[in-house]
Amino acid sequence: MPSVPDPSATTAADVPSDSPVGDTPPIDAVIPHRPTEDVLGVLTGTFLASLGLYFLQTAGAVTGGTAGLALLLTHALSTPFAVLFALVNLPFFALAWWKKGWVFTVKTAICVGLISVFSPIHPQFLPLDEVPLPYAVIGGNLLVGVGLLIIFRHGASLGGFNILALILQERAGLRAGYVQMALDVAVILLSLLVLDIPRVLLSALGGVILNVVLALNHRPGRYRA
Repeated sequence: MPSVPDPSATTAADVPSDSPVGDTPPIDAVIPHRPTEDVLGVLTGTFLASLGLYFLQTAGAVTGGTAGLALLLTHALSTPFAVLFALVNLPFFALAWWKKGWVFTVKTAICVGLISVFSPIHPQFLPLDEVPLPYAVIGGNLLVGVGLLIIFRHGASLGGFNILALILQERAGLRAGYVQMALDVAVILLSLLVLDIPRVLLSALGGVILNVVLALNHRPGRYRA
């Protein structure tokens, strides 16, 4: 006895070309961000990261990466952080252009520029004479970590060690968070030259927090967009 077709069943021929079902991409398809999504993502990520760096700078703490180097240099130089951050990142742009292409490099340059733009704005709208060191270290590094995640997801970085970490993740399979953590420890150890030991130890804890956020949430193959 022939089977009776299920009237509720829908075949590919029954789906009109303008139907939402017909437009649904395959599960394994990569859906790139739209330009407007990239713009909003980069603005959000750099704002959060710069706010976290403002907390750290106000408390006299440091962090890793080129941001940490720039913060470290503010203890020895009178040059504003925004200027130092841009200058420290310049040598890494050649590496980004060579290994990641011009699109990534331009996006990263824009992110570095936005950090330099946002950094002097925060004290104007959120003046902080003093931030408790533990709060600044934990809160500041969480903000920087979340900001970096957003920036990474939109095909950019904050330059410097971020570029190296992302390249090693793609080429050698090393997690970006752990690579960044190793490099950040080296920067934080350098801060022993200008900061007291308790402040350096708390800064090191903050660096671990930041990079654990990256290691747990930025893994190759986990996301499709």
